[in-house]
Amino acid sequence: MHPETPRSIRPYAAADLDGVIAIFLSAVRKTAARDYTGEQIDAWAQVDRELWAVRRLSRPTWVAIAGRSLAGFTDLEPSGQLDMMYVHPAHQGRGVASSLLECVEAAARAQGISRIFTEASITAQPFFARRGFRTVGPNAVEVRGVRMTNFRMEKLLRPALA
Repeated sequence: MHPETPRSIRPYAAADLDGVIAIFLSAVRKTAARDYTGEQIDAWAQVDRELWAVRRLSRPTWVAIAGRSLAGFTDLEPSGQLDMMYVHPAHQGRGVASSLLECVEAAARAQGISRIFTEASITAQPFFARRGFRTVGPNAVEVRGVRMTNFRMEKLLRPALA
């Protein structure tokens, strides 16, 4: 196993809040900056800590651990929406997002969800496409008064083997 490959994926705990916020901000400011303007990054890279505390605990959320630190996180809403998946730039390209997605897909199957969908950033679209998601179409969104583009994507899941 590559030393940077996540050793484990575990459920999010309230004590992980600052870590997942740091991952989100780093991923947006460093990784997504190659595909979005400075103005778009500034609008996107903002966090209401109290809202995040509530939202992370309101749905299944998982964190990836690499070494002793959080490397990434993801979630799954009851509708099948994968709302957030972010990997810290220091851990990108090392299987973290793939491990997180495998966790989401397994959880979705266990819950009887046959379709997962997301609004993928320009940056994340190729990752999801390589993992069997199809692009439904571009999506214009407004974040704090700034227009951005992302992509509606979906993946149909095969039922879990009995």
